[in-house]
Amino acid sequence: MPAACDSVLEDIEDIVSAEDLKPHDRQFVRKNVFPKVRKRNSQKNIQTDDDPPSDSIIPGAQKIWIRTWGCSHNNSDGEYMAGQLAAYGYKITDNSAEADLWLLNSCTVKNPAEDHFRNSIKKAQEGKKKVVLAGCVPQAQPRQDYLKGLSIIGVCIFINRVVEVVEETIKGHSVRLLGQKKDNGKRLGGARLDLPKIRKNPLIEIISINTGCLNACTYCKTKHARGDLASYPVEELVDRAKQSFQEGVCEIWLTSEDTGAYGRDIGTDLPTLLWKLVEAIPEGAMLRLGMTNPPYILEHLEEMAKILNHPRVYAFLHIPVQSASDSVLMDMKREYCVADFKQVVDFLNEKVPGITIATDIICGFPGETDEDFQETMKLVEQYRFPSLFINQFYPRPGTPAAKMHQVPAAVKKQRTKDLSQLFHSYNPYDHKVGERQRVLVTEESFDSNYYVAHNPFYEQVLVPKDPPLMGKMVEVNIYEAGKHFMKGQPVSDARVYTASITRPLAKGEVSGLTEVSKR
Repeated sequence: MPAACDSVLEDIEDIVSAEDLKPHDRQFVRKNVFPKVRKRNSQKNIQTDDDPPSDSIIPGAQKIWIRTWGCSHNNSDGEYMAGQLAAYGYKITDNSAEADLWLLNSCTVKNPAEDHFRNSIKKAQEGKKKVVLAGCVPQAQPRQDYLKGLSIIGVCIFINRVVEVVEETIKGHSVRLLGQKKDNGKRLGGARLDLPKIRKNPLIEIISINTGCLNACTYCKTKHARGDLASYPVEELVDRAKQSFQEGVCEIWLTSEDTGAYGRDIGTDLPTLLWKLVEAIPEGAMLRLGMTNPPYILEHLEEMAKILNHPRVYAFLHIPVQSASDSVLMDMKREYCVADFKQVVDFLNEKVPGITIATDIICGFPGETDEDFQETMKLVEQYRFPSLFINQFYPRPGTPAAKMHQVPAAVKKQRTKDLSQLFHSYNPYDHKVGERQRVLVTEESFDSNYYVAHNPFYEQVLVPKDPPLMGKMVEVNIYEAGKHFMKGQPVSDARVYTASITRPLAKGEVSGLTEVSKR
């Protein structure tokens, strides 16, 4: 069985004011950072370590290894940081051993992800590497002992200053840029959309449409890092999409902590944005929507069904249910009931034939009874979700759920096992063998034996590893189906679309630059 599976990442950002300089004027202009040994800056965001700084080191010549954990939003942040560093002259390397500095971009959703992050810090220190930390862990918990003395970039506003943080770290300083940016009391979002970027996949652009969310789920640590909802203006998102297509991108992923809540803070909504984006999508290219919680999609069901039926939008939606017990959902503070989730799924299944609904479930949330869990099992049995993210509950420090009465570890483990067995008991794609499907080829499988394509329902189709197929919209005959994929053979007499309107950037090439200069 090929090691290619659902491309939805493990789960799923700096607006400038009118006074700010434009990218080519201010791209790498360092300001307000004046590190001094053993002293704390009056801004309270810069502190230095005890080692003498090496101001004689010439920055921009070093090699940097970047590791990102977590959601597509975090991956987009990592791409922006890589782009700025490469544009300044740093070499981004895939070889951690040869790197002078490790940039570790963390995820705080689960304990294992933070454990990997912590272990990577230790490994870097043992290897005498310089370290810069980014992502949700240091933003949410900057005072943890294992972060002391290390440089930190917050997720909300400082991604556009990664070059100066890296530069000061290489010199021996410890720089901490944390906080939130506001305009007349209103919180602004994360990384500016016009920053340079190195896409992990040159054919796929990840666009964060908003940061933060409107909820206060009792188990969620990400809220501590990303904060409240802050949406990008429609015109900026459309401009970013257009620029991406001009750089050879043929697939756009919209991401955020909750795409359904988009625009509620700026007087607009998700359907308004999507209709504008659809106008900008060239023939053969596709748009994939990100995760949305049930409450904020309910009022837009009619419009969302129309958008998901558009030929350039994948008929795919990720709607986390987390539990099929209303009492558990109440304890989670999810702000919807199971009936709301079913209403969304039933409506979309009716109005968007063949749509793929992905969902998430947490097993063993505090207070979950056997009866609660059986309701969740019944829900999965009823809908047979083709894409299901099963998560054993981990109490995150500082969250209300961590203080609740915990389900015994053995029970959580057994419930996770039972749900996983149910999920693997059905094959969602067997009935599609023999179909002729239109697919967009964008990736290579993890085992490197196939190219990965997706049909209009964002179902994964493995095709022969034939280089001319990459970035193309082709027709295939489905001849085999597995749990997470189908296999297709290209139809020889079918029309092939070149989805990109221009030559895609080379892997590792920086996007969004007309000129690059060092300060």
